[in-house]
Amino acid sequence: MNDNNLQIKRLYDAVSFRAETDRYVILLDERTAQTPKQNPLSSPSEKLARAVAEEWDSQQSTINRSSMPLTGILSAAIDGGETALSECRQDIINYLGSDLLCYRADAPRALVSRQAERWDPFIHWFNEAFDQTLIVTTGIVAVQQSDATLRAVNNALIHKTPETLHALRIATALSGSAVLALALWKSAFDKNEIFNASRVDEQFQAERWGADEEASLREDRLRQEFLSIAQFITLL
Repeated sequence: MNDNNLQIKRLYDAVSFRAETDRYVILLDERTAQTPKQNPLSSPSEKLARAVAEEWDSQQSTINRSSMPLTGILSAAIDGGETALSECRQDIINYLGSDLLCYRADAPRALVSRQAERWDPFIHWFNEAFDQTLIVTTGIVAVQQSDATLRAVNNALIHKTPETLHALRIATALSGSAVLALALWKSAFDKNEIFNASRVDEQFQAERWGADEEASLREDRLRQEFLSIAQFITLL
């Protein structure tokens, strides 16, 4: 059963947060809120703590978890703990081996042109930002990015917080691209432009053959999830 579907009564009145050491703890009636694994719910930044507190405060008589995306992302990062850091980092780096932006169509010409138009700016940004050169190919034959490229990304992520790495891993999985996730992290492009870049192939096919309702609903859900991740990263 999806935890978001569980009916949990709101048993608190006031929501606040306070600074404790280098974190901001979320308080429900002056008691520390907890994650699903019973860890203290706290944020590394005041901006994120305020936004998470607002999610809790906006709840009515029952808690609607699906209306609390920032709380969910933060809780998952906390519950993953320090042991998940290397796993998150490695997942992001592994995506470079099959990154959406590095595998191009060889036909039809209109799709080839659109991929180049939408994806090349991100490739150029990555190459400049990390002082590397990503290998771009056509078809599905795997290409191996250089060890230097993988090291450059690893070095950029090595000392980042669990919250940052967890959010980047989700952004990478949602977009199918570590390049797009890193661009989101660095605010190199508008968040909607980044999401749309991840949907070039699907949008092209929808224009050509028509979009079915299920596909449209899935795209709307993915967009909402991606924009929540974007907001979370901005607030860190």
